[in-house]
Amino acid sequence: MNEKSKLLYTPEQRIKRDKSIWTLVQGVLAPLQFLVFLVSITLVIRFLMTGKDYDIANYSILLKTFALLLIMVTGCIWEKVVFDKYLFAEAFFWEDVFSMLVIFLHLSYVYCLFTETLSPQSLMILALCAYVAYFINAAQFLWKLRVARKEYEALQKKYAHQSAEVFSQGYAS
Repeated sequence: MNEKSKLLYTPEQRIKRDKSIWTLVQGVLAPLQFLVFLVSITLVIRFLMTGKDYDIANYSILLKTFALLLIMVTGCIWEKVVFDKYLFAEAFFWEDVFSMLVIFLHLSYVYCLFTETLSPQSLMILALCAYVAYFINAAQFLWKLRVARKEYEALQKKYAHQSAEVFSQGYAS
């Protein structure tokens, strides 16, 4: 296996990533979704501990689910632009697989909310399960960002004697 195939991004993919508006969109939506998550998990735990604000907790979970679906759709577009696949590109295969579980759990919550198939407490526990899965998935993506940054730094050191042009044309992080 050559060095390029071991990298998270090939030079061409890195250029596409850096030039894509969808990279910025993902960079904005991800922290917003995390903020919604923090508020919502607080409301869910508050309801489970006190029995208060059930409706507000539900609205926050629906907002979190909307944010998740929005970032998933825009993430698929980003993946298509960068890797030429809407989902399950080799570099993010396992993150995408786990994202399917996260979406399933969130949509299961929505289904159970609207069909009233679970008690309020059970519904909030389902939301917590969805949130644990989301947190793990977010950590997976943060790890990949770290890997990409470390790869870039290693390449900079390895090719320090070469022109900076190499990095400006495909290895800018």
